[in-house]
Amino acid sequence: MSEDFNMTMRKFLKQVGVTSQQAIEEAMRKAGPEATRGREFTARVVLSIDELDLEHVVEGRIKGAE
Repeated sequence: MSEDFNMTMRKFLKQVGVTSQQAIEEAMRKAGPEATRGREFTARVVLSIDELDLEHVVEGRIKGAE
């Protein structure tokens, strides 16, 4: 793949990671420690590129602070 492709893909993935972390942290703060302490939450990300008929799903678990 080209260097332009690699750079734009890495930039996009970095933006996804940073903004997703911020959104999760904000949601955990809003819910409050009573609702999140020690609990595990199922997280799911769906990446889609319509023009390439791509849908990629990543699932995982996020644990609230103890």
